[in-house]
Amino acid sequence: MSAGDTERKLPSALEVLEERERQALLGGGPERQRRQHEAGKLTARERLELLCDPGSFTELDKFVTHRCADFGMAEQKILGDGVITGHALIDGRQVFVFAQDFTVFGGSVSGAYATKICKIMDLALRVGAPIIGLNDSGGARIQEGVESLAGYAEIFTRNVLASGVVPQISAILGPCAGGAVYSPAITDFILMVDGTSYMFITGPEVVKAVTHEEVSKEELGGAATHARISGVAHLRAPDERTCLQWVRELLSYLPSNNAEDPPVVPCQDPPGREDPALDTLVPEEPTRSYDIKDIIRRVVDNGVFLEIQPEMAQNLVVGFARLEGRTVGVVANQPAVLAGVLDIDASVKGARFVRFCDCFNIPLVTLVDVPGFLPGKSQEHGGIIRHGAKLLYAYVEATVPKVTLITRKAYGGAYDVMASKHVRADINLAYPTAEIAVMGPEGAVNIIYREQLARAADPEAARAAYVAEYRQRFANPYAAAALGYIDEVIRPRQTRPKLISALRMLRNKRQHNPPKKHGNIPL
Repeated sequence: MSAGDTERKLPSALEVLEERERQALLGGGPERQRRQHEAGKLTARERLELLCDPGSFTELDKFVTHRCADFGMAEQKILGDGVITGHALIDGRQVFVFAQDFTVFGGSVSGAYATKICKIMDLALRVGAPIIGLNDSGGARIQEGVESLAGYAEIFTRNVLASGVVPQISAILGPCAGGAVYSPAITDFILMVDGTSYMFITGPEVVKAVTHEEVSKEELGGAATHARISGVAHLRAPDERTCLQWVRELLSYLPSNNAEDPPVVPCQDPPGREDPALDTLVPEEPTRSYDIKDIIRRVVDNGVFLEIQPEMAQNLVVGFARLEGRTVGVVANQPAVLAGVLDIDASVKGARFVRFCDCFNIPLVTLVDVPGFLPGKSQEHGGIIRHGAKLLYAYVEATVPKVTLITRKAYGGAYDVMASKHVRADINLAYPTAEIAVMGPEGAVNIIYREQLARAADPEAARAAYVAEYRQRFANPYAAAALGYIDEVIRPRQTRPKLISALRMLRNKRQHNPPKKHGNIPL
């Protein structure tokens, strides 16, 4: 055979590249991809196609392989090593993405795998663009030992350093166990999928071995558990396609980084629109409930409200909307659940949301109808003092525009906490139905008129008269307005134009906290 024949049979450089690219696209191979589909899950590349604008994903480190030679791993090398990383566009905006591939070593994290994720996180910080993680991993790659653990810690470190600098979103699309849960836990939002995604520190087998407790994966760490009980998940989707669409929708409200304002979208909903139905939405009877979300949807642009953590601590509503095409974060007591009282879970939910909005220049609109903090031994023993202080801390610390509207009750310390004038809210409005006082009329009368009631011939009639008198004198917004604590008492139908007017005025607000390394929020 001549030298020329040998040269003709060797693949060209382009052919080598094409073959390597073909191998990289295979992931764990057709059989494992088939099993992924049978489990009700999409492949990593299918997820990226749904998440990113068509044709915009650029993959990095496609040919990386692991560095482990123990336990026969030297013969088991797959291009990409179980995670797809790169940058893309979502609605034309730059993002950085990693998608864990369960078909390759169960998506387990190696040192090389972690390095790939860290590279795009570093790039995201340099560029100032969101980081999105599509998680589907069996955890640390046991064959690599401490190198895998070190890789996790490198990712965690970047999560912390990126916190408050660029938005970080985690979609849990499969198992997420052990140390793997801490990267999503540090990110800003976690989305889970019913039936296929799980998060837990220790799985059911370990729980059974240690505590002898029988528990299923779903009960221990399924999407419903984390959306309703633990609060770990911010949104629970019925399927992966919906989950990825929600990631896109969530991003549409957020700026790319902490140096930018949120995106402004064209608004066809007139800023001066009044809604006469609002005049009668809050019941005249102070004990009757109503749904605060009815007010929110009637006021915001086109009635569109993206609620965050809708299943957990439902006595407080938080979420994103737009007013005049501009993103606002909405925090609202919910009279339809526990009368809108603040408890431990609601306080923590609200505090985290307020702090996120403050990180990313999102104005806060707070709707107040709060009778106080939830009393009881379980709340006190659970630390309601400490947890309630988190919400207070978050509101005081926030320097974004803050507009507050009291729709009805604003009693006691809860009045202070819910973005009152005294915790640096900028504009405080009230409906004529607002009741601002240290406590409700019944409780106040029992204290103020204790002796008179004890001497009364008919205590119940006397109590009713005192309650009516107290309600007339104090259960209204005018005493607070006389002191300047309420800037304006408004007609409910004017809610939308009044909020928009206040936010326009505050658009160039500049406020700075005292110089410090960081505060010591009561964690």
